[in-house]
Amino acid sequence: MKIFSEFKEFAMKGNVIDLAIGVIIGTAFGKIVSSMVGDVFMPVIGTLLSGVDFSTLNIILKPAIDKIPAVTLNYGKLIQTIIDFIIIAATLFFVVKGMNTIQRKKNEEQAIEPVVTPEEKLLTEIRDLLKDK
Repeated sequence: MKIFSEFKEFAMKGNVIDLAIGVIIGTAFGKIVSSMVGDVFMPVIGTLLSGVDFSTLNIILKPAIDKIPAVTLNYGKLIQTIIDFIIIAATLFFVVKGMNTIQRKKNEEQAIEPVVTPEEKLLTEIRDLLKDK
């Protein structure tokens, strides 16, 4: 029972839930990018390259014999996966760059506006009163 309560405490921490949400969104984003590359970009690129279908590009390492399928090296699918990766990496780069820019501006604003505690405010007023006398 103690293990269950410890696991529940661990799972309910904000970071774990944030991570889980990030993984789910990342998986969905990956599927969208894969579909976009496979169904939109690659047919256009293939058409520009004289009708090449990248999903069927392969090198036959061992031809099919009777019911045994051929052994192939599917480099067309590898090209599609590399393009998927480049798009996802570029998107993440721009998201992180945007977040860093926002964080930098926030830090600069905090540096410009110093926080004055009530004690500092009171001491400043006392100093100003003593100056006037």
